[in-house]
Amino acid sequence: MDAVTLERVTKRFGDDFALADVTIAVREATILGIIGPSGAGKTTLVRLMTGALAPTEGEVRVLGEDPLQFKRATRERIGYMPQTFALYPDLTTRENVDFVASLFGLLWWRRRRRTRQVLETVDLWSVRDRRAGRLSGGMQRRLELASALVHDPAIMFLDEPTAGIDPLLRATVWQELTRLRDEGRTVLVTTQYVGEAEQCDAVLLISDGRVIAAGTPEELRRAAIGGDIVEVETAAPLDAGILRTVDGILRIEQRGPTEIRATVADAAKTLPEIVDAITAAGGDVSSAAEARPSYDEIFAILVERARSQQPKTEDDAEQAA
Repeated sequence: MDAVTLERVTKRFGDDFALADVTIAVREATILGIIGPSGAGKTTLVRLMTGALAPTEGEVRVLGEDPLQFKRATRERIGYMPQTFALYPDLTTRENVDFVASLFGLLWWRRRRRTRQVLETVDLWSVRDRRAGRLSGGMQRRLELASALVHDPAIMFLDEPTAGIDPLLRATVWQELTRLRDEGRTVLVTTQYVGEAEQCDAVLLISDGRVIAAGTPEELRRAAIGGDIVEVETAAPLDAGILRTVDGILRIEQRGPTEIRATVADAAKTLPEIVDAITAAGGDVSSAAEARPSYDEIFAILVERARSQQPKTEDDAEQAA
């Protein structure tokens, strides 16, 4: 069952498009990563799904309802972490989380347990009595994440939850999100850290207000590269041209006298055949393995490809002239 659906959703601010013709479906118990550069439209998308904005065109459904008309019971099933600090600076860390829990009707004994649990998850229990206004920026982000998690929502919208958090704690946050997913929760996360795509079940790549790619992390990798990549190094110089007769090779790149990179349809099948072909030609293979380009490379390829395929506007034509 789908927890969230958007059908041809467009959002304009005056004459400017923030989002254009977005259609997505997010299944329950899924982590969806909404990834893109600053200004791509990620926050606008989250605000549409939480009912903070109305679409200019199209239809949004979250847990089967229009976010602009959520029932109270539905709102209580939703957790939201905004991009900017929105808690009470004069309350302590613990008081902020406890207050949010009370708004969702948690009884005192459960509030006490959940408040400690989520503060320990984001490594803030040691500063539980410090006022929120005296926390560092990274600590404030973690406090907002704890407040979004405290009532154990069925679906969570987290806008840049790991921004300003050190890598070790970021890994802890993702472990918690994965645990929640495994318990049946649906998590939608916006991030500029493209490497976090590996942690998601599905990825939505947004650029200039448009969805330019969607799928599992592996599907996006193959869409960008066009297949699997294998890298081979030989003991002595070797002409990569001898591999052109090997079935399954889509592209070959001679990266150096002894280094060959090939894009293949299936690395598991083709890599042994490449090694055999080199050996048959009198070569000696020093190393051969499948290579996995980073998601920074993958998203750069997909964004550039999408921009090159967009029709030029009159302003673009004037600039080119």
